[in-house]
Amino acid sequence: MTVTTSDIDLLKAGADHLFRTKRLMGFAVPAVAILYLAYIFFAFDVAGLWSRADVEKAHTLISDSYSYKMHVTRDNRTGQVDVSIEGRRNGTYDADKAPDWVARGTETVIDLGRDNIVTFGPGSRVTYAIPGYGTFTADPGRNGVNATYPPGELPGWINASRNRVAITTEAGRLTVTRNRTEVFRYFLGWEAFWFTIDSPYYGMNVIDVASHAVRGEAGDIWTAFWTNTMWRHQDVAWALFETILMAFLGTFGAGIVALPLAFLAARNFSPFLAVRFTMRRAFDFVRGVDALIWTIVLARAFGPGPLTGALAILVTDTGTFGKIFSEALENVDKAPIEGVTSTGANAVQRYRFGVIPQVVPVLISQLLYFLESNTRSATVIGAITGGGIGLLITQAIITQQDWEKVTYFIVLIVLLVMAMDSLSGWLRRRLIAGGDSGP
Repeated sequence: MTVTTSDIDLLKAGADHLFRTKRLMGFAVPAVAILYLAYIFFAFDVAGLWSRADVEKAHTLISDSYSYKMHVTRDNRTGQVDVSIEGRRNGTYDADKAPDWVARGTETVIDLGRDNIVTFGPGSRVTYAIPGYGTFTADPGRNGVNATYPPGELPGWINASRNRVAITTEAGRLTVTRNRTEVFRYFLGWEAFWFTIDSPYYGMNVIDVASHAVRGEAGDIWTAFWTNTMWRHQDVAWALFETILMAFLGTFGAGIVALPLAFLAARNFSPFLAVRFTMRRAFDFVRGVDALIWTIVLARAFGPGPLTGALAILVTDTGTFGKIFSEALENVDKAPIEGVTSTGANAVQRYRFGVIPQVVPVLISQLLYFLESNTRSATVIGAITGGGIGLLITQAIITQQDWEKVTYFIVLIVLLVMAMDSLSGWLRRRLIAGGDSGP
């Protein structure tokens, strides 16, 4: 074969064109990505994000997630003073009790630490001695707060108007209105997590509680913890059970429904093109609509509740399992089926002994994986349908006060997902590999 000069020129031109195309693509792809990111930057107003952000609210939210507030509140009309955890009635101290930094009497003296002293004086008067600034005084009444400040311009940490004054320092916060005076003070931890303040075990350390348990009070201690009205451990445990139940019923219900339908969608088991096409499009439809959309639709039909959440998971996963199972069926080995057929087995027996054993590992692996994934999904679905731990999270967020409970619920969800992951992994090893060895 003779290669002419024109052939070489053609090959060279083709190579040059190929290299130019590669270079253009190398520049074009990053350029398109940069343009897309620039579009996002302006379309979503990323530049204005910081100006819209409220750093103070973010700081408060983060603080509330790992600490709690003690409220000292006075009704300026009656003079009644209450001391409570997070301002809750079921966390209110009796009239003759108070923390050691609150001294009740003719005047209520509140020591916020660092020489910050708030005094509820006679009548409705309140004073706040602020180190390095001076003493703030207010006499709230019908005409407003009637506040008096130290000389000079008001600092930024004092928000003042005629009818409301809020003073926020590192030690705490004082809010004064015409009808109420309230002091907040933050403490680390989750107060009353184990026992409420009306429990005889409140304030005891672990050793003291253990000694009471040894003396035969273990049942009373458990009851006091389990029926804690502030943290609602009993309700939380039931909500976790509902979440697991939604995931379990939805996942395995979808597997039971999808398996027989998958035979109709598999080429080697369903000879009719129309049947296969119909089943595949049906699978595409039910899995193409997100589980949250199915949740809203089914909630309208069946009302709120855990069962509606389970049905939403079932509908969505039926489409996913139908696709996965049908593809697994199309890849089965024909030899076991032919061997079972040679023994005179009928169609059901061929499927039972020639097909199912081959696809069982795929079925079990996918079911267990989706069970773990749906445990997380059931949390969000429960927030919509009114069931499970998702409902409790929604209730805690709506109050805008119980962020420490939101943290508690999130920790429980993470632990639950970790437990489901470990359990599903162990079951896969036991049921598929036949043992508990391996990573």
